[in-house]
Amino acid sequence: MRPLVVAALIAIVLLFPDVFAQSGPNDGRAREIFKELIEINTSDSVGSTTKAAEAMAARLKAAGFPASDVQVLGPDPRKGNLVARYRGTGARRPFLLLAHLDVVEAKREDWSFDPFTFLEKDGYFYGRGTSDDKAMASVLAANLIRLKQEGFTPDRDLILALTADEEGGNFNGVDWLVKNHRNLIDAELAINEGGSGEIKNGKYLINEVQASEKVYQDFHLESKNPGGHSSRPVKNNAIYHLANGLARLGRYDFPVSLSQVTRTYFERMAGLEADAKIAADMRAVAQATPDRQAVARLAAASSYYNALMRTTCVATRLEGGHANNALPQAATATVNCRILPGEAPAAIEQKLVAVLADPTIAVSFVDEATPSAPSPLKPDVMQAIESITKAMWPGVIVVPVMSPGATDGLYLRNAGIPTYGVKGIFHDVDDDRAHGKDERVGVKQYFEGLEFQYRLIKALASPASTSQP
Repeated sequence: MRPLVVAALIAIVLLFPDVFAQSGPNDGRAREIFKELIEINTSDSVGSTTKAAEAMAARLKAAGFPASDVQVLGPDPRKGNLVARYRGTGARRPFLLLAHLDVVEAKREDWSFDPFTFLEKDGYFYGRGTSDDKAMASVLAANLIRLKQEGFTPDRDLILALTADEEGGNFNGVDWLVKNHRNLIDAELAINEGGSGEIKNGKYLINEVQASEKVYQDFHLESKNPGGHSSRPVKNNAIYHLANGLARLGRYDFPVSLSQVTRTYFERMAGLEADAKIAADMRAVAQATPDRQAVARLAAASSYYNALMRTTCVATRLEGGHANNALPQAATATVNCRILPGEAPAAIEQKLVAVLADPTIAVSFVDEATPSAPSPLKPDVMQAIESITKAMWPGVIVVPVMSPGATDGLYLRNAGIPTYGVKGIFHDVDDDRAHGKDERVGVKQYFEGLEFQYRLIKALASPASTSQP
């Protein structure tokens, strides 16, 4: 090749690095799908997941999926779900690929640009849903099309579910599908969001696998009183009763209880921790009987570590009184609890009553919690994830995690479908913009996640003798 031609090619690469980062036709396809999804407003207030689901259905049908295997369904005209089936040999039970299409609200005045316009800038893709969860949705859809075009024959059906109402709403998504169309999504296992890769100071550290999540439960606290004139105060004051009870709750720590998931998390993270004392404490809490002093030090060092080790309850809202010159007749508070899997919400209610230690404070449930048991760390799933991670990012370790928050994985776990949150898309731990202003995902990291999911799908849908990382 002539020197001038070589020089020209090098100049083009330097000018347009993102183009050359996209190594194949599937990269371009995925980017198109990603852009299309971002630019469809799927927020609860004015958006439509039905429009996004129909757009993905059209792409799958154009790629050769039979119309009978691609459905858009749901009880609300604006809250449609896509369920598509890639037929395999049936040697094993199906494998479910899950992502949600809905996004949290995003106002133009709160962003630096239109949140529903797909923007690529300075090595990032910007837009509402880029990290939660339309990157995952576009990756899964693009990879199924790629596998179809390659003529891949899985040994099990692959089911793609792109759903509504994960971020809130009226449970028109996975919960509705499980209750009304279980046959469409019934599977041996599922891959979902919930676990990401972590980057710290530019270094890839861990690839998370979310195998468990805490149970969300709000409690309503109320203290009532006859009240009276503020010029004649008495000690029997509804606000004082409630405030003193909340102060006792603020000083209380729920018991420590580690599962297979959280114990393995601390064991593996200890090997990465630069601070020798924290690493030693991680190993000490991972023992069959956690060391109490190590627990106290870890809890003080990190609210995240504390949340992994125990149920937490915290006051989040407070209201009391009805006039500036009257003794309060009522004082109320909301206490938000994130309950460890396996602990009964009713038992937490009883513990709150005991900790508040005031019979004038009534405690009641706000809505009904939906508990879910942890997914077992299945060797075939974990080995596939670890093998692919090692091949793509040497030195990165796979860490099972329990999410303090919630995903639609809880509905699948309750339906007996072990669910693993793993994206293969890494992000900077100091720059998490999900649900926030100028949400973004790295261009390089997005395409890495695309390849990771492609390899993972093949590994979990091929005979053991032929699966490759």
